[in-house]
Amino acid sequence: MTATKPGIRPARPHFSSGPCAKPPGWDASRLTTDSLGRSHRSKIGKARLAHAIELTRKILRVPDTHRIGIVPASDTGAVEMALWSMLGPRPVTMLAWESFGEGWVTDVAKQLKLDATILRADYGELPDLAAVDPASDVVFTWNGTTSGVRVPDADWIADDRAGLSICDATSAAFAQDLPFDKLDVTTFSWQKVLGGEGAHGILILGPRAVERLESYAPPWPLPKLFRMTKGGKLNEGIFKGETINTPSMLAVEDVIFALEWAEGIGGLAALRARADANAAALYAWADRTDWLGPLAVDPATRSNTSVCLKLKVELDEDGQRAFVKAIESLLDAEGAAYDIAGHRDAPPHLRIWCGATVDTADVEALIPWLDWAFHETKAA
Repeated sequence: MTATKPGIRPARPHFSSGPCAKPPGWDASRLTTDSLGRSHRSKIGKARLAHAIELTRKILRVPDTHRIGIVPASDTGAVEMALWSMLGPRPVTMLAWESFGEGWVTDVAKQLKLDATILRADYGELPDLAAVDPASDVVFTWNGTTSGVRVPDADWIADDRAGLSICDATSAAFAQDLPFDKLDVTTFSWQKVLGGEGAHGILILGPRAVERLESYAPPWPLPKLFRMTKGGKLNEGIFKGETINTPSMLAVEDVIFALEWAEGIGGLAALRARADANAAALYAWADRTDWLGPLAVDPATRSNTSVCLKLKVELDEDGQRAFVKAIESLLDAEGAAYDIAGHRDAPPHLRIWCGATVDTADVEALIPWLDWAFHETKAA
């Protein structure tokens, strides 16, 4: 059986899970350029960095009790800063159900050599959140980008916890509600739901995280890029736009465009509604088709950004992976979808970004192309 090639392509076939699609209406010519070619320490440079921070606070509804800093090395850098600077004085619980969570396990258990409790789950599932000891620090991803599985809420994080909650929220921020009263450290990058450029991360610290930084000095050496204190006190400049290393002002202007777009369409509620609509369209189709289905087992944990769909074909893992790559290549060649193969560390699947910068009309236009590519690949 072969399917008829669809006649309509997505207007923007950018479904990569990072860097992600630019906001609708984006064009390089629309970026403000006055800060380019200027020092990030200049008046205009500091003002634009501060503007990006304040827009982030406003749209994400970050309380005034929390500091927001722009840091090096994307979300990875932000998470590493927290792990290397804060862990050690308490027991640590690590949650891992996909590749990025496993990466943090490696850092904590093998690099920092802490005797951590590791709660794991297979791709498609969540660990037992009720098993997290509130006396321990806990490190987790809010939305598992490479599995399409997210935590459904933060009810499992105790209000009276003694440990810190350290949350990698890189594919959740700006598309899912983040309860900052429950999150002592929150990290993300611009390249996910905002469609920004790479290499810059955001680090949000609550009061309890600041207290840890000012009361605890880790026993291992800290690289300059990880140092957030001076003389035992928080370096407040980091959280006012005085970045540790030189930022790309072009990337800053790019994310300001995205943040101003987000503000203009209605802020967090509108961003979440867009992501929800995109994911709903894709999951509804997946429920109707017989050749794939959600990797996430429990509907309550299905991501609304990194939608992961596993194949229902009778092939071994290598065969399934080749099948996925063939679908991806066909759609790339047709200009119908770019970069939709699942992460290399995950079981073979299609991963389609449905974050807020994607238009639902493009998701709907993609669906018949997915069917076409499946039948073409199966017939080959």
